[in-house]
Amino acid sequence: MSKALTIGQVAALSGVSTHTLRYYEQAGLLRAVGRSGAGHRLYAPADLDWLQFVMRLKATGMPISGMQAFAALRAHGDATVSARREMLVAHRDAVLARIAQLQTNLAAISDKIDHYEAVERSARRDPVQ
Repeated sequence: MSKALTIGQVAALSGVSTHTLRYYEQAGLLRAVGRSGAGHRLYAPADLDWLQFVMRLKATGMPISGMQAFAALRAHGDATVSARREMLVAHRDAVLARIAQLQTNLAAISDKIDHYEAVERSARRDPVQ
């Protein structure tokens, strides 16, 4: 395996703990990785790329079960491309809906900040004696 990475190197590069990497492998989110003669995990650069994608799915709120389903489809190769695309479209739509809700909430917070700043400005101009 050229440019093989140890579990420690992958953890350092990805910001994911070695415990989490082992869990992800056990949960089927990562394919079984290669092993050294001593039995140590050896990750390929492609494994790191896939891990980064899994972390993006996680960061955007996809549940572990969804990531497992996606990883299982991926393991079946090109025959599942349409199903994987459909999953990602549905996930993207859910992320966009959450973003829209966050923007609405942020606008309400900003409006309240503006209100309080106006109250403070008014209090400075007309101090109560």
